[in-house]
Amino acid sequence: MKKYIYLISFFAFTISLKAQEKTMELSLKQAINFALENSYNTKAARNDIRSANEKVWETTAIGLPQVNGRVDYQNFLKQPVSLLPAAAFDNRESVVQTVEDFFDITRESSPNAPDGFIPVVFGTKQNINASVTLTQLLFDGSYLVGLQASKTFLKISKQAEEKTELLTREAVINAYGNVLVTESSIAILESNITILQKNYNDAKKIYENGLNEEEDVEQLEITLGNLKNQLSSVVRMKEIAYQMLNLSLGNPINTSLILTDTLNSLVISNMALSLVSEDFNVNNHIDFKISENDRETKRLMMKLEQSKALPSLNAFVNYGSQGFSDSFTFFNSGQQWFDSSLLGVSLNVPIFSSFSRKSKTAQAKIALENADLRLTETKERLSLLAEKAKSDYQLSIENYTTAQKNLGLSERIEKKQRIKFFEGISSSFDLLLAQNQLYTQQQNYIQSMLAVISKKAALENALNLPIK
Repeated sequence: MKKYIYLISFFAFTISLKAQEKTMELSLKQAINFALENSYNTKAARNDIRSANEKVWETTAIGLPQVNGRVDYQNFLKQPVSLLPAAAFDNRESVVQTVEDFFDITRESSPNAPDGFIPVVFGTKQNINASVTLTQLLFDGSYLVGLQASKTFLKISKQAEEKTELLTREAVINAYGNVLVTESSIAILESNITILQKNYNDAKKIYENGLNEEEDVEQLEITLGNLKNQLSSVVRMKEIAYQMLNLSLGNPINTSLILTDTLNSLVISNMALSLVSEDFNVNNHIDFKISENDRETKRLMMKLEQSKALPSLNAFVNYGSQGFSDSFTFFNSGQQWFDSSLLGVSLNVPIFSSFSRKSKTAQAKIALENADLRLTETKERLSLLAEKAKSDYQLSIENYTTAQKNLGLSERIEKKQRIKFFEGISSSFDLLLAQNQLYTQQQNYIQSMLAVISKKAALENALNLPIK
């Protein structure tokens, strides 16, 4: 009885887990919006912006007041001895005795003391020094350049996020389209197998009745086996395609998805030849802006090297207190403390660096010249990519129109050859050619639909069209 109870409990638990599994229904637009919020790349890009903001404040804080506290504790396990010349005193013997009594040290305790000197110990065995120092940067050319560079770095991070969003949109479109292609391929292959299986069965019966050759049956069997192998391969690809889509969305790869858009609906919505005549402004392209900021970074690096030849000025205020004792009495109320305070200004003037600064400035200037070259190259390359993307998109629409027409023709040819074959007018070889042509055109048609969708996404990126 317990065995059945355990089985029932196990199945109930399994069913409850299945019910809790999240299934997402997504149109392509919903998938793009979801990925822009949840994909790994967009999350990382947002973190980079947060880090850049912190970097700006870190750089700004260098020029703001800095307060540091310090506590030093010393305990002499054996105090150092200093030597006083005995000749410096008129009454040497009395002075020597007085010094030895005062400092609690005798010549016997310091047998290595040379003649004519009095060994003495200054200070106490233990002491504590606690201090607080306020420093303020008054002028530093490197700091001013660093502030500008940190703001440029923040701008680059924000532009990188924009670039990431554009790439994420294109990746989701391609992954979504690949899933739909595999789904359509499975449906087509299953339909072809159903038709071919019936043809094979009919041809086998005809052969058994002696009305055709065994070769005709075997030819159909070969084609049927190839289609079944293709179906098995595409079914495996379907699982991978869904996992790739989940990865681009930022989901766990085994999340259950239901796609509400179809290939036909996406092709219709992506047929927009007006994009081909869209004006392209390279100055607004995100890649050009990133290249401009790279050039600005190199300019600031050159300015930084130049600023190192300028003097720097710092001010500081220090306040401290010291305590002395032969034993650890620093927390006693009777402990004496001796205060001190210091105000200062530090001026550092670079004078001669053996032409090191000159060499670094020259290197930074060369890097700036290279950045100018890359900026010009980026401008030309983006213009060329935009023209190529327009051409590719227009060609994809033309290929789709041709593939759609060819599919209809190949379907009619295959149907006629099938009728002729069963009427004994044509051979199995003619039927095979018609079937292979049909299967090829079916795949060409599906791929042409995907090309329209993916090429439009590539064109939108090339034109730097904003995400709606």
